[in-house]
Parts: sequence; structure tokens; C-alpha cells
Amino acid sequence: MLCQKRKKHTLGVMLFIVSFSMFLFSCTLHNPSLLFNRSLRIAAGRCACQRCIMAPEDDSWFSDKLNHSVHLLLTRTNSELSNETYRWWQWLQSERNPANLSVVVDKLFQVIPGEDDLMDSSPSRCRTCSVVGNSGNLRSSGYGPQIDAAEIVIRINQALTEGFEEDVGRKTTHHVMYPESALDLKSNSTALVLAPFKILDLEWIISALTNGNITYTYMPVMPRIQANKNKVLVYNPAFLKYVHEVWLDGHGRYPSTGFISLIFALHICDEVNVFGFGADRFGNWHHYWEENLLGQAFRQTGVHDGDYEYNITQVLSNKGKIRLFKGVNRPLTMEWAD
Repeated sequence: MLCQKRKKHTLGVMLFIVSFSMFLFSCTLHNPSLLFNRSLRIAAGRCACQRCIMAPEDDSWFSDKLNHSVHLLLTRTNSELSNETYRWWQWLQSERNPANLSVVVDKLFQVIPGEDDLMDSSPSRCRTCSVVGNSGNLRSSGYGPQIDAAEIVIRINQALTEGFEEDVGRKTTHHVMYPESALDLKSNSTALVLAPFKILDLEWIISALTNGNITYTYMPVMPRIQANKNKVLVYNPAFLKYVHEVWLDGHGRYPSTGFISLIFALHICDEVNVFGFGADRFGNWHHYWEENLLGQAFRQTGVHDGDYEYNITQVLSNKGKIRLFKGVNRPLTMEWAD
């Protein structure tokens, strides 16, 4: 009797499974891929890290802003700018009598490779990145080992490491600069990333890597620079415009190199840690290697909107897209929003 009940129960379960399978098949008969769409959406943008920037629970604010179709770097295949982008770019520093962009770009790619090998995301990749700003809040932070633990370490403008290793680390894989903020790179393995705010900036990098003819833009600049020309990268002006209009909603005249590089990291990395952004514990904005003589200078230039940039950085932290390390005015642990 017990055996018969078990057989009936088993038969009932099998009938239910068959019926449910037929129901699913009928729902997807005209488009079988619908059955797998959800799993494909979850897999898209995923990575091998414990927590990825792109996650299936992304809200509309973040997904609307992160545009993977934008060209981050200027390359041989995307160097032609739209009229709108060109006009916006030329307005940034009001360049007078600019050179012909096509001619300059042709010369540029005779000197540097003009390739982009960073957009290689996959579910098996876990690329960790440290974006290191220059805020005085790095002083006495002890963040050096955490910064150096990342695969990619991005530093900005005239950032120094010598003498500050305990707080800012030793490693630099990418150093972002423009002509007026340039410095020599000590390691041949470090990629110089140029943030061009005018055509003359492109001409300068050509000159600085070859004959040293350009010594002045709107101020004196280094005529030559020590850098591996085979590793030089150039931000695409279209990317700068995208950061300004989409991420900053047009605040400031144009974005700071630090904020541009943060958004760059969101596009090429799977996990992003951010250090040295914002004011120090006294509310001052200054570089970690200098005494605070002009504490509010960055915020009052009228070029960058430091407050708005930092607010967006905070939002990214609150949404769990970055880990924001705030320095010794708060505990030496990361801020991570769940």
C-alpha cells in the first residue's frame, strides 16, 4: 500500500515537471532566447571580482550615465571629431589660431602608437584600480600598501611618491597630465596619459617627445619630457565632453584631470578604489606634498567645480561603485555602501 502511494507521488511530480516544461516552451516558442534573457543580462558586464562595477541591480542613474560607446582614448580609428565636439573643445581654453587638427593627429600617430588595449572586459577578468588624487587628506593616512595592491594605479598631474611612499604608495602604471602640469616619468613602464584641452596640447606632446620646439602655451612648459613614447595615451576630446556634460551636468568650465580619470577608471576597471579626493580634515583643499598656503585655490578658480565633482564622487561611493578612502580625519577604513 505504501509502495503504491510512493509511486503515485512520484508520478505526480513527473507530470508537474513535464507540464511546467511545456508551459515554458509555449512561452518561448516564437523567441526561445527569452528563456535565457535574464541570465544573459546578469552575465553582461560581470567580472571575476568579488564585487563588480557593473552589477545586475544597477539603478537607472548609474546605467544612464555610464556610456560604453564613448571613445575614451584618441586612436588612429576615432580621431575625427564631430563639429559639436570640436567647437566645445576649442572653447575650453579659447585657443587662438589653432593648427589643423587632422595634420596634427597624423603627426601624433607617427610618434605614439595610437591604440587602445584597455577595453577588454570579460566575465573572467578582475581588474582592480587605484585612482590617486593629490589631496592633503593623504598625509599620515598609511594608504600606500592598499594603493599599490591594485593592478592599475593612476596618478594625477605633479603627484610625487618619493618621500610619501607610506601614504601614497610607490607604484604608478598611468600618470595623467597636461602640458602645464607635466613632469618626467621615472619608470619606463609607466604610461603617460595626456589630457588635451586644446590642439596645442597635442602639438606639445609631439614636440616634448621629439625636438622640444614648444616651450610656451599660455605659460612656460617643459620643452622635453622623459616618458616611454610607446606607452603614451591621449584622452579623446569626445570623452572629456562626455564627462563634463553627462557626469557633471555642465558644472564648471571643464572637468578636473582627477575627475576625468575617475570616470576613465569606471570604464576600464572592475573594482575602483579612490584616494586623495576632497578636502583635508580641516576643510582645506591643497596638495599632500605642500604646506597649505592657498587652501581654497582649487575651488575658487572658476575652471573646475570642486564641490560638484566631490558630490558625484560621494554618490558613486554611496551606490557601491567605488570605494572612497577619505584620509585620517575619518577611520583608516574604506567607505563602502551596500
